[in-house]
Amino acid sequence: MTEARLAQIAWLARLALALVFIWHGLAPKILWLSPDEVAMIGAHHLPDHPLFAPQVIAIIGGVAEIFLGVLLLTVRRHRWPLLVAGAVLLMLLLDVALLSPHLLIQAFNPLSTNLAALALCAVAWLAEAPSAADS
Repeated sequence: MTEARLAQIAWLARLALALVFIWHGLAPKILWLSPDEVAMIGAHHLPDHPLFAPQVIAIIGGVAEIFLGVLLLTVRRHRWPLLVAGAVLLMLLLDVALLSPHLLIQAFNPLSTNLAALALCAVAWLAEAPSAADS
């Protein structure tokens, strides 16, 4: 496969992954706070303090997800944002599995979404791997 084709594949995977993070940061956390998001945050039994209100935590999480999505699009010379995205996806999936496992069987659940996003991480990672000619 040519380097140009691999670059196209990597860009498409990064774009799709970034859109997942941006959408999931914006829609259910910032624009329209989802009851499932509130329940997942509540499952952590955070202190009863305004700084730990589900709305505040959701906004912080949403901004972080949007930031990661933008990083995936702008830091294309380095592969480390893909590692960060993969680690975040695994941690969030583990968090849901431990604290809100009932969500894993819902339509468009965190398991299917996160596994698909992890596959996009892997595709971009492999497509961006240095070739033997680069060594």
